[in-house]
Amino acid sequence: MALVLQYLNDMHEYMERYGDPRTNPWFLMSSPLPTLLICLSYVYLVKVIGPWYMQNRKPYDLTNLLIAYNFLQVIFSAWLFYEIGAAGWFTGRYNFHCQPVDHSKHPQTMRMVHACWWYYFSKFTEFFDTFFFILRKKFDHVSTLHVIHHGVMPMSVWFGVKFTPGGHSTFFGLLNTFVHIIMYSYYMLSAMGPHMRKYLWWKKYLTTLQMVQFVGIMVHAFQLLFIECNYPRAFVWWIGMHAVMFFFLFKEFYNQQYRKPKVRARSPQPEITEIPEMAYKNVSLKNGYTNGHANGAYVRARTVLPAGN
Repeated sequence: MALVLQYLNDMHEYMERYGDPRTNPWFLMSSPLPTLLICLSYVYLVKVIGPWYMQNRKPYDLTNLLIAYNFLQVIFSAWLFYEIGAAGWFTGRYNFHCQPVDHSKHPQTMRMVHACWWYYFSKFTEFFDTFFFILRKKFDHVSTLHVIHHGVMPMSVWFGVKFTPGGHSTFFGLLNTFVHIIMYSYYMLSAMGPHMRKYLWWKKYLTTLQMVQFVGIMVHAFQLLFIECNYPRAFVWWIGMHAVMFFFLFKEFYNQQYRKPKVRARSPQPEITEIPEMAYKNVSLKNGYTNGHANGAYVRARTVLPAGN
């Protein structure tokens, strides 16, 4: 027990010494433990408590709640996108090749620091995507990758707000919030019902946009490995590798969802052929599974007998 207390004390001293003094006193910023506890509670809730609670209950009809939630997420994402841009990227103050963290208390700089903090909280609001899956008994959408993505992101962003609130890494937030504006707009329309399906033909391009986002983040982050810039290399690798991982997850999803499988040529003898049939399913796509979720269709095999039988 004494070793645990000593470890916690040493960690607290490290955070106080090397953490950004502007964000140290802010809510949830003094220690990583509250954020870690929230993330672990989220995982336990959606993998254990949620399925147990819903096992003998009918799925909830959350149509109106989903519409309202996705609308608020669109507004929140649009505000974050504007704030991150207006605090740096849209003003000419930020350099796309190298942008060190400004540790001053200049009003424009503090605007970016606050935007980073609110972006951190946006990762908690995204937990509700999973909660709604559970309440609608869409357990197949609560995959391990989905849960890991949502469970890890608040902790990842916490380190950015704690040590580097501003600078080069905020480009990630700029692109991510822009994609979320479009993504949650899609979810909102999808939640309105089947009559909106004819307006959702662009879901394929939403997936493409998400992959382009990760390529942009990769290029923007990894360029600092080849040029001199007063920005921590650890965060360059952290952000870049996140983008690499999510790009390949989205690419795999894209291949499964939109690339038509090749049908084998018929042999002279009668045989049974499996032909994939796409059936629409009104669910979400988030950052890949979440920021990547499962998307609005799934594959169901149908047995087809040879012609003439």
